Amino acid sequence: MRRFTRYFALLAVGALVLVACDAEEPEVTDDPDEVAEPEEVEEPEEEPEEVEEPEADSVTLTLNWLAGGPQAGFTYAKDLGYYEEENLDVEIQEGEGSVTTAQLVATGGTDIGFADGMAAMQLRGQDAPVTIVSPILQTNAYATISLAETGIESIEDLEGKRVGVQPDGSPGLMLPAILQAHGLTEDDIDRVDSDPAALVPALLQGEVDAILGGADAQAVSIRAEGEETNEQFHAESGAPTIGLSILVNDSMIDEQPDVIERFVRASIRGWAAAREDPTAAAQSIADAFPTSATDLDQVEEQLRVDLSVLCAEGAEDVGDAPDDVWESSHQIGIDYMELNPDLPLDEYFTRQFLPDDAPAC
Repeated sequence: MRRFTRYFALLAVGALVLVACDAEEPEVTDDPDEVAEPEEVEEPEEEPEEVEEPEADSVTLTLNWLAGGPQAGFTYAKDLGYYEEENLDVEIQEGEGSVTTAQLVATGGTDIGFADGMAAMQLRGQDAPVTIVSPILQTNAYATISLAETGIESIEDLEGKRVGVQPDGSPGLMLPAILQAHGLTEDDIDRVDSDPAALVPALLQGEVDAILGGADAQAVSIRAEGEETNEQFHAESGAPTIGLSILVNDSMIDEQPDVIERFVRASIRGWAAAREDPTAAAQSIADAFPTSATDLDQVEEQLRVDLSVLCAEGAEDVGDAPDDVWESSHQIGIDYMELNPDLPLDEYFTRQFLPDDAPAC
């Protein structure tokens, strides 16, 4: 019996030895203290989760007037993809005048407006919920315009001359301020009130000696007729007021501040890019509005005039006018445009949406 017990014990030991021999031997290393790491088992690769892009925010921008050079920075921003980068789907619509555009913003008829700063300030002074968030043209592009042959080379030369004026337009409303800055009053000129569409024909036909209008509009049209012009910019003649600006309704400031911030940032980039390549920017608005921006050369000339007032003297960044221009606008508005004197200046505009990395002037 002991013989069988010993026999089975030897069989069991032999089996254990065989199993040990079949097992994987550990890796031998040169370092006696090093313990070989066991082989890592590769985990199956997980498929990356698809991240859905948030839906773009739709925004409607209403311009101050028919499309042309003064609005080209916006279409250029769109063509360059700046709005898309900000996840914005921007629709650009033509306007019917700065006052109308500002009123649309005030009543919620459009999301964002591009209008003359003084028109927006006048509405704000009447308790309309309109705030300027970025003056794209930091001073206005209005001017006293005359044919070079008349010899009018300064505001003082207007004394005794016939001056065509649109009574309810911003250029005409600033006339008293300009005259006063040069020692004149309206009694010293022959003021001729006119419909805006009649100003250029009246000047070309000799019915007036000078007109008040846009250096980026009427002056360009006159030169297109082969005439040379003299221009005295309002901003250099006693009326340096805020020019075409981005404005929004106060409710949008409360409810969609991030949309405003993204729109302003992309728009400022577009205008800075237009400064670098006016020809391409002019082409962009001609492509977007072929029935309005029909003469590409005139569109580019208009744009180049506006780019000259993209930054005011002393400005540091595109889209942010210096304090002295705001103060001048406020005072001129009070003195000559029935602006509410009880409303402080900081109620008319805000800098909270201006980018920290705005292009330099």
